Amino acid sequence: MMLKRTVERFAQEQIAPLVLTMDENSKVEKSVIQGLFQHGLMGIEIDTIYGGTGASFFSSVLAIEELAKVDASVALFCDLQNTLINTLIMKHGTEEQKATYLTKLATEEIGSFCLSEAGAGSDSFSLKTRADKKGDYFVINGSKMWISHAEYAGLFLVMANVDPTRGYKGITCFLVDRGTEGLHIGKPENKLGLRASCTCPLTFDNVKVPEANVLGQIGHGYKYAIGMLNKGRVGIAAQMLGLAQGCFDYTIPYIKERVQFGTRLFDFQGLQHQVAHVATQLEAARLLTYNTARLAEAGRPFIKEASMAKYYASEIAGRTTSKCIDWMGGAGYVKAYPVEKYFRNAKIGTIYEGTSNIQLNTIAKHIDAEY
Repeated sequence: MMLKRTVERFAQEQIAPLVLTMDENSKVEKSVIQGLFQHGLMGIEIDTIYGGTGASFFSSVLAIEELAKVDASVALFCDLQNTLINTLIMKHGTEEQKATYLTKLATEEIGSFCLSEAGAGSDSFSLKTRADKKGDYFVINGSKMWISHAEYAGLFLVMANVDPTRGYKGITCFLVDRGTEGLHIGKPENKLGLRASCTCPLTFDNVKVPEANVLGQIGHGYKYAIGMLNKGRVGIAAQMLGLAQGCFDYTIPYIKERVQFGTRLFDFQGLQHQVAHVATQLEAARLLTYNTARLAEAGRPFIKEASMAKYYASEIAGRTTSKCIDWMGGAGYVKAYPVEKYFRNAKIGTIYEGTSNIQLNTIAKHIDAEY
């Protein structure tokens, strides 16, 4: 609860006043990134010996949810850093890699996860980026798309295939520092939502990476990606849950104050039933997300539940934000109020880290196996 209160205060005092500016400028303010590090929100699960908080996965979920209530773009920094980048290095890194990178990631450096390509979206393991062995280093050539935080990142976790003849079993994860020659970061995409969180294409032109920068085992990158994306989906569920709750929290006071035909909007029974329905769906999404986080923490199977949480929370975020615009009418449609931004931000939840249809496929496969 102390972490939750700390994040809530930080979000309201230091992020909220800048949200509109960041969305309009498509750029997160440096003070916000600094605040994320200063409050320990970029290394929540990293051990204290590396400068992290040493807290739990559930703590990460709570932090992501609270940040997203104010701005989902900022929440994504916390989400990807904790559920993907840090976790991959903590779980599969050598002692030297942990000492080199975890302290930076906990205190000053943003990491970026590089999997998707032009021809490898939902079918992520059809990636074409190559890593050819040359003595004691690898040479990476290829390109990536939709890479979150590439403009800010100091470290890139790059999935590349060392042996295409083995298919996805040749995929390997490499730690690539930002200043590495041949790594080119493209222009940020002009997006519908999450505008303060940059998304860029990357190209790799004979990028030399020492063999010591292979993360984990050669050819096991696909296993690592699957494992981390399952955990990452819980983070996305928390992000979508927080976003929806933040929009709901802003809208309810408005419809309690606004009067039409001599009556508060909130007092119309038709609207009351809609509000009650949305509130129930939000609570269901919260319980599903929290339960999945607890299963993951306990080391119990959670793949089906992660897909359920990600699918349901993202769908509910879309419905909630749309309803909030309906309830606020014209005021919900203009940028003078934050509701339209919540609506734009919600859409990505049904797309990244596995589309809604991919989640439904995963859920169905598990049900098939269970019965």
